[in-house]
Amino acid sequence: MMIGNRLRAIREQKNLSQGDIEERTGLLRCYISRVENGHTVPAIETLEKMARALDIPLYQLFYDGEKPPALPNQSSKNKPLPKDWASSGKWSRFMLRVQDLCGRMDPRDRQLLLFLVEKMARK
Repeated sequence: MMIGNRLRAIREQKNLSQGDIEERTGLLRCYISRVENGHTVPAIETLEKMARALDIPLYQLFYDGEKPPALPNQSSKNKPLPKDWASSGKWSRFMLRVQDLCGRMDPRDRQLLLFLVEKMARK
C-alpha cells in the first residue's frame, strides 16, 4: 500500500481539497500533491499533521478497517512492566519530569536521546 494513495482516498472521502489540507497543516499544496502521487515519502511528523488535518487517528493511514488492528502477543522476554509501576511515588514524579522535559526538546534531540537510551539498555 502506498501511503500517498491512502492519504488521497481519505481526503477525497471527507470531501476535502489539497487546499483544505494546506490550510490545516501549513504544508504547501505542491508538497501534498507530491506525497499523494508517490514522489515524496513524508516523515512521521508530517503524517501526524496530515492525520490531524483529516481528523483521524494516525494508525488509519496504515490500516484499512474500522477497528484498530489487534496487538501482537508479547513474549515473556518483552513482557511489559506492570501498568502501575510509575503511577505513584518517586517513579511517577520522575516520569512526569521526563515527559515535561522531552516535550520541550527539539524532535531531533529527542531521537538522539532515544537512540542513546536504547544503546545503554543493551549493555
